[in-house]
Amino acid sequence: MEWGMKNRFSRIMNAQSGNCVMLAVDHGYFQGPTTGLENLGKTVEPLLPFADALMITRGALRNWIPADMNKPIVLRVSGGQSILKELSNEIITTSIEDAIRINASAITCSVFVGSENEQATIGNLAQIVDEGETFGIPVLAVTAVGKEMVRDARYLGLACRICVEMGAHMVKTYYCEGFQKIVKACGNVPVVIAGGKKIEEKAALEMAYNAIQDGAVGVDMGRNVFQSDNPVGMMRAVQAIVHEKASVAKALKFYKPSAK
Repeated sequence: MEWGMKNRFSRIMNAQSGNCVMLAVDHGYFQGPTTGLENLGKTVEPLLPFADALMITRGALRNWIPADMNKPIVLRVSGGQSILKELSNEIITTSIEDAIRINASAITCSVFVGSENEQATIGNLAQIVDEGETFGIPVLAVTAVGKEMVRDARYLGLACRICVEMGAHMVKTYYCEGFQKIVKACGNVPVVIAGGKKIEEKAALEMAYNAIQDGAVGVDMGRNVFQSDNPVGMMRAVQAIVHEKASVAKALKFYKPSAK
């Protein structure tokens, strides 16, 4: 990496642990006013102290996040469809020039391996990798999974390796049995896990813990945090697992005190 890209990448990763806790709040680009994000700014503000980076769209950033917010931005630059349509039919919706204006520390798009739009979304990734290399902005590739696809190590390993081969600097994927194989398939490219749909808090923390133990460098959670009955406690619990090597039992102590 060039110095500028290394510098931006270092903003995302915690200097002490070498890991990363991302807060994903980019769901509105295809889900609209997702439960918990109706007032995105109000939801995000108390969670930011426990996040290393914020994954968000340019519109949400400009509408709900104060410009003096000092957390690095992982900018969602793909979209173009809603939950009413085929989700894999994405295009690049944000220019590299706007990412630079926003001062993004990284840019991200989804890749739908195995979908009817596989080639187009891989092309989207290749495009933003080229642009990122030109301007020194790292790229996070998100391995999106269609409704009919099994989230197993064989499929996710295939999807992640393709993203690495296209030049992604970081990969976001789902945790599954045999996750070590996925990490190995990515070589030196760091892997963070997606939180996915809301599940019970203990189960979400167990997933985060197991992912870190199996080689993930971090967690990019959204709904399992902001849809929790105690979002701040849940965010602090995730931080403890990712940065402090806390057990699930210890992390749960951060979640429970103010839980309803």
